[in-house]
Amino acid sequence: MSSIEHPEERPVQFDDREDRDDAMTAAVETWIDDLLDAAESARASEQFQAWLDVQAAFHDYSYRNTLLIKRQYPGATRVAGYGTWQEEFDRQVQEGEQAIWIWAPIITQRCPACENSESYHDRSDCDYDETPPEEWDRGLVGFKPVPVFDISQTEGEPLPELETATTGDAGDLVSRVLDAADSLGVSVRVRSETAWRYGEAAGVCRQPDPMTSQPLVEVVDRDNDADLATTLVHEYAHAILHFDVEDEPERAKRELEAEAVAYIVGRHYGLDPSGSAFYLAAWADEELDAVQARLARISSTAEEIIDAIGGPDPAD
Repeated sequence: MSSIEHPEERPVQFDDREDRDDAMTAAVETWIDDLLDAAESARASEQFQAWLDVQAAFHDYSYRNTLLIKRQYPGATRVAGYGTWQEEFDRQVQEGEQAIWIWAPIITQRCPACENSESYHDRSDCDYDETPPEEWDRGLVGFKPVPVFDISQTEGEPLPELETATTGDAGDLVSRVLDAADSLGVSVRVRSETAWRYGEAAGVCRQPDPMTSQPLVEVVDRDNDADLATTLVHEYAHAILHFDVEDEPERAKRELEAEAVAYIVGRHYGLDPSGSAFYLAAWADEELDAVQARLARISSTAEEIIDAIGGPDPAD
């Protein structure tokens, strides 16, 4: 995994002086440049390319199929057909597992006039006969139910993963990040692994908590306090920046912003969030420049969260 060489051995401190804002802004800009350089390197790494190859083998499902999958298997994260698991991934569906049923498109030669397959065309009132069926173009003629299985229902060769977790000595930073929620206008809950309902997601930002009318951040608990702290910050950034944004095409850009904020806050508190490089590389496609373009929003949000957490040193 590519890593970022941090010049700081300890959390950064900005003295309470007139040029504090300028010093913080300069540090943030440097950290963003570090992150973008590392993300570019991550894209070229063998580990990232292996991960991309695996992701390409999974289908992007329609909203309807995604809903069907979640209703039948709420914890599903990666689904594929029985044969695909065997042939593409060298994994076997475990005995006794129940299939998840989705709709698969039926693609075949279809009549240029009625757009039905040959069998339906022959039973219809369509009288098109200018070309024989074997010369018709292929196209969508309908859907059929097909079974798929989630990765958790299979066993076999492991899939390549990207190590995106933050590391370092977090001290009491988690409790301080949790205490900062109220001042940031966010409700927060840390869930145990057994109570977690969001698959492989480390955290989510949801609709308002009915008790407070504030954005609700939920994260799954883990032993790595450094990663838990930056996951909380990532979701706080979503709550501050993106809570009222519903435009789905903006999702990748929103993820870049939230992860950049988490990276900056992590660097400020002396943690090693270098895994963010893989996170950004996975989300950004050709849009890493969106991080630089949105630097003002990222910087102000990071500073707002740092001010709410308080203190430069999580160990103090």
